[in-house]
Amino acid sequence: MDLLFANDERGEYPASYWASVVETLPEFPPLKGEIKADVCVIGAGYTGLSTALHLAEAGYDVVLLEAQRVGFGASGRNGGQVGTGQRLEQDALEAMAGQGPARALWDIAEQSKACVRRLLTKHNIDCDWRDGIIHGELRQRNLYHGHAYAQKLNKEYAYDLIQPLDAEQICAELGTNAYCGGTKDMGAGHLNPFKYVLGLAQAAQKAGVQIFETSKVVDHLDGKIAKTITAKGQVISDFVVWAGNGYISKYQLAVESRVMPINNFIVATEPLGEAAAKALIKNDVAVADSKFVVNYFKRSADHRLIFGGGESYGYKFPKDIAAKARNPMLKIYPQLNNVKIDFAWGGTLAITVNRMPNFQRLGANVYSMSGYSGHGVAMASLAGEIIAETIQGTAERFDVMASMKPPRFPGGALLRWPILVLAMTWFSLRDRL
Repeated sequence: MDLLFANDERGEYPASYWASVVETLPEFPPLKGEIKADVCVIGAGYTGLSTALHLAEAGYDVVLLEAQRVGFGASGRNGGQVGTGQRLEQDALEAMAGQGPARALWDIAEQSKACVRRLLTKHNIDCDWRDGIIHGELRQRNLYHGHAYAQKLNKEYAYDLIQPLDAEQICAELGTNAYCGGTKDMGAGHLNPFKYVLGLAQAAQKAGVQIFETSKVVDHLDGKIAKTITAKGQVISDFVVWAGNGYISKYQLAVESRVMPINNFIVATEPLGEAAAKALIKNDVAVADSKFVVNYFKRSADHRLIFGGGESYGYKFPKDIAAKARNPMLKIYPQLNNVKIDFAWGGTLAITVNRMPNFQRLGANVYSMSGYSGHGVAMASLAGEIIAETIQGTAERFDVMASMKPPRFPGGALLRWPILVLAMTWFSLRDRL
């Protein structure tokens, strides 16, 4: 099954809320004929656009190939959260890698948030940025760890922008009794993801990147001089960067066993009015909770609730996408039972076994970054900066990230999906209990 076309029309964006409030860019042409470049980047989401932009600004001749439209994938569909840290907490990273590497990974994660803010400012991208993310804890027995972790970040990592919340405080913030407490992180933030990705595309185009849409790669030949082939053309380049994330190509066999596509779903309510929206999220922060299949939500600029969640056990989107996310939404906000859902959409992201992104050299001049595991707005943006500096000869940050290479899924690419279904069934049952 080709996930590029399994759930979406060719050359068309999904009917998401994000797409409804953004004026899309004029279509870029498909690649025709042979073209030469210093670097060929495959995939025009956050990773690919950031890579192309940073390289073009460094003087490289860059071609960017996109099988669908710019920002078509998870980059244009996600919940827009720019979180603190890596996908794994520092406790886990310290245990896995030691104090020194864990500190380096923390620094890189902080740089990823700064990278997003810098790109927004430098390229004048207006994408409804707001400060703050609340993490909601569903179980009292786990609340102690969350509060202790906030204290750890305060004391050991000099990060004082996160504070603990008790049950009364989080209820006052979120207008729900679903959570027994949590944390509030004002160093994190959230944005309109589609506005952001289209802003990156405009910046890349202005920097001189040659962007080609509806140009799926149909063959790839490695070598000192690489050849990337589409249906109607080919790119001859010194370097190749694979940046498709959940849309893993068959030409990335070394990636396929470590990175797995999964689907997630989001709904947007009808406009609630400013007062009603503030009754749900008082201070316009974003929210993520402690479920294994995370619930994540925020207010929109026009006072809707944008709510993501709901597990999926197949690559085809369900017929009733709205029900997938509406059901968990009502467990948090039962007062929205009679509220109309105006938009419901799905998207394909990518996860890894250890939830760390997969930074991988596929050859002397071929790189891949993927598997952000739901933490990709910031890290994918920085990944582009990191790969650009790596191609220029400075690989320190790339090597730090690559050192956390995710293990292969048991059974490799063939059995990864059945095993994940079993795991997700178990964790979903645990969430319900």
